[in-house]
Amino acid sequence: MALTLTFLGKGGTGRTTLAIAAARHLADNGKRVLLFSQDPGPAFGIALGREGDIGADPVAIASNFSAVQPTSVALLERGWGELKSLEARYLRSPFFKDVYGEELAMFPGLDSALTLSALRKYDDGGAYDVIVYDGAGDLAALRLLGLPEVLSWYVRRFRQVIGDSDFMKAINPFIGPVSAAVLAGGGVDRWDEPFGEATDLLEQGRSVVSDPRKLAAMLVTTGDRAAAATAAYLWGSAQQSGITVGGVLLNRGSEPGHLEENFAPLPILSVPEGDSAAIAAALPDFEALAIAAPKPLDIDVANRQVRLFLPSFDKKQVKLTQYGPEVTVEAGDQRRNVKLPPALSGRPVTGAKFQDRHLIISF
Repeated sequence: MALTLTFLGKGGTGRTTLAIAAARHLADNGKRVLLFSQDPGPAFGIALGREGDIGADPVAIASNFSAVQPTSVALLERGWGELKSLEARYLRSPFFKDVYGEELAMFPGLDSALTLSALRKYDDGGAYDVIVYDGAGDLAALRLLGLPEVLSWYVRRFRQVIGDSDFMKAINPFIGPVSAAVLAGGGVDRWDEPFGEATDLLEQGRSVVSDPRKLAAMLVTTGDRAAAATAAYLWGSAQQSGITVGGVLLNRGSEPGHLEENFAPLPILSVPEGDSAAIAAALPDFEALAIAAPKPLDIDVANRQVRLFLPSFDKKQVKLTQYGPEVTVEAGDQRRNVKLPPALSGRPVTGAKFQDRHLIISF
């Protein structure tokens, strides 16, 4: 499985420049690298020394280095084809067989799911050691990468709610005969198969997000106060998404100054202005930094504690609630539902404190 590396920061701080430099640097060191851009315009191709868009399929840029620039429309057409294939697999009379991907328009939010699906496929393909994702670099990017965590909660909670409802109990005797008539192959168990596959896929996604060897982010800032404040805010928000941040890249030859206190314990590395070779020489071992960074979430079953690392937030900005077997943590503009292990599931929260940038929850 590849390492997916992304860069977070305020617009105009040079995220794309650093993403390209990182991709070239990793490729020069023997890694098979895919640079994935969501920028639909020509600037990305020009930055890579090519005219026009790169295209929806990977293009070789240099040895070990490929780039791809899929449009949302292209991803939609491919995703629609896969949906129709699944529909034909489970339904005797498919609904969408006469609707074609070329007819569809994009609705808000769908592009995020399609992008995440495309990243997963390139990861699963085994052709790359590192995927450098050059996305928006903001909360939208964090929500995209944290989508498996969010969707897994919806699947867990709403499937249970529907299953326990009076309506489902009332129609349960009829599900078998009806599903046998509608579903390809028949039988009530056919309802569970697609749900089971979706759950397994989301669990795989959650394991990727929480593993710094598989997904890591770097903060990008300059000496500008607004840029530094935005990077700090995105650091805390990344923890809420379960994404490990390995360090801070201080771009364009800026000096750390007062930033060390704001970003401790993350290392701050100054990236000089100049050609790509000078930039590449200043780049760190991204995976090593991510592995050494504080974990977003640590569950200590023996001591009945859950620790969440929430930098850039104070205790007044953090809210904790508990509903059933999970706890919900709100910080900034994000909520995180923490799925508790069996040893803690169902136990009430007995205490919580905010200490050393950690929310420590006791059961």
